[in-house]
Amino acid sequence: MTLINCDMGEAFGLYKMGDDAGLMPLIDVANVACGFHASDFNHMRKTVQLAKKHGVKVGAHPSLPDLQGFGRREMKIGREELANCIIYQVGALKGFLDAEGMVLNHIKPHGSLYGMAARMEEMAHAVCDAADVFKVPLMGMINTVHEKVYPARGHRFIAEFYADLDYRDDGSLIITMEHDAKDPLAAAALCVRAIREGKVKGTGGKDVDVRADAICVHSDTPNAVEIAHAVREAVRPYLDAA
Repeated sequence: MTLINCDMGEAFGLYKMGDDAGLMPLIDVANVACGFHASDFNHMRKTVQLAKKHGVKVGAHPSLPDLQGFGRREMKIGREELANCIIYQVGALKGFLDAEGMVLNHIKPHGSLYGMAARMEEMAHAVCDAADVFKVPLMGMINTVHEKVYPARGHRFIAEFYADLDYRDDGSLIITMEHDAKDPLAAAALCVRAIREGKVKGTGGKDVDVRADAICVHSDTPNAVEIAHAVREAVRPYLDAA
């Protein structure tokens, strides 16, 4: 079964980011920002309430403590400090979920934390240290440290494919500070191939192995709603397939 998920709830104070209201009806799972790369207490609660209204499950999207850099800058941080950082963020979101009678569905690290945990065991173990507290699945990528460490630590692993990001030939993601708009139909075709063949073409022309238990669209991609709509239509036969 393939689910469509979206990184969202990324407004902050009076600053707006993404069309959450337009995206929420098109997705199955929301990865909600927890305040350290974006969002704040008001936006977290608003996003949780919007998800509840549309029957969308909610997972935590914690990041490195980098609000100015939107969590897309790497930093040096020890395992214990990082685990505490993640627990703090996820705990905040869980409070708002409890207030709305909802459960925490999963944890998905954001931005540079996601990328660092994909290649550094200490970072991946810190993510698991936090997940041990909440006992929920973790999202990540196959053929990375995510897949090596998360299941070994006893956490269900949900493999992601990205509809709106490019892959290098070594299978790693190209994470930019700002995302460019993508052709919605081309993005949808990539997702269908990822599901059917388990492949995506890297930027150097090499086919890369992928798995799409969940397909991600970023709310800060300029035409995210159009991409999500095209992807949902294209992968509809696979959304509820066993």
